[in-house]
Amino acid sequence: MKKTVGILAALAAATLVVSGCAASTDVEPAEETAADTSTETTEETTTSTESVLTAVQEAGVVRCGTRDALPGFAVLQEDGTHVGFDSDFCRAIAAAVLGSADAVEMVDLETADRFTALQSGSIDVLVRNTTWTASRDGGEAATFLQTNFYDGQGMMVEASSGYSSVSDMNGAVVCVAKGTTTEGNAALESSRLGLGWEVRPFDDTDLLQEAFLAGQCDGWSSDVSQLTGFRSAYPDGADALEILPEVFSKEPLGPAVLDGDTQWAQVVNWAIFATIQAEEFGITSANVDSFLASEDVTIQRFLGVEITTDEGSAVLDPGLGLPEDFAYQVVKQVGNYGEIFERHLAPLGLERGVNALWSDGGLMYAPPYR
Repeated sequence: MKKTVGILAALAAATLVVSGCAASTDVEPAEETAADTSTETTEETTTSTESVLTAVQEAGVVRCGTRDALPGFAVLQEDGTHVGFDSDFCRAIAAAVLGSADAVEMVDLETADRFTALQSGSIDVLVRNTTWTASRDGGEAATFLQTNFYDGQGMMVEASSGYSSVSDMNGAVVCVAKGTTTEGNAALESSRLGLGWEVRPFDDTDLLQEAFLAGQCDGWSSDVSQLTGFRSAYPDGADALEILPEVFSKEPLGPAVLDGDTQWAQVVNWAIFATIQAEEFGITSANVDSFLASEDVTIQRFLGVEITTDEGSAVLDPGLGLPEDFAYQVVKQVGNYGEIFERHLAPLGLERGVNALWSDGGLMYAPPYR
């Protein structure tokens, strides 16, 4: 099931645990907000011992917080479906938990609303290219899980600007999305290099792009993957823009769930791990059925195949609360990590880089399933 629900409707239906809480940044004025949030959410979460897993199984659907207009990661199409890297990880979670990649309700969220939606229970999981930081970990009641994309902040300028390096941008107006880590990172980079930037925030990327097109910004700073996506769909064409070579922050992006629910966190984590492990095994959506006959015990465990020994036969159940064939369902219906990357991010020109498997020199690594 695919359904888009606006955040206003979702929030109106929910009892907000934290009022007036905005998304954090690395330089949050929001320390007092974070403290309030942490206290109030702790009180809320201690009132219920039921895992989100149980609620999701009863509802038959995963409510996944995402977005609707970031090329490569999540785009709402005219037919009402979402397409992109993040969208596929929402589907992978649904396939793992419920056996159907279609059992997901995509909930489009503005940047400022994403943690409030998680805290209020309007969504079950947040998969919206969100950076894992200490202040969000500690102050937004969010538990960040396996990073599914290692990113970094960069700078995009007009190709005709004459800038070839960030250090050329003395006194520049740098435009960013409000309520993101990029806002604080840009200010820190300007201070570090002594460039005197005016960091100009915008409530959403549509407004930012309008300002950029109107010549109000010398630079557009965000995660390099986001800049690449926006550049691919730029009204004047991708060649009108250039992404400068410097990357001046670490931005690990991945799913997050509400604090205090270890079982649900483990379930989401292993859904992500399944995509990575499948790529390491060489198992794809096209060949996964042939691997069901594999005599490799590690693959039999992974795919939920019955293993026969002299003592009898059994299927590995590690007690995660997931169906025994969850990894098979993820790979069969959504694909392995490499397939998801190639489907959505490679067409933008993004290379695997640090997002390659550990065995290929990257950072993608799944714990052993045994």
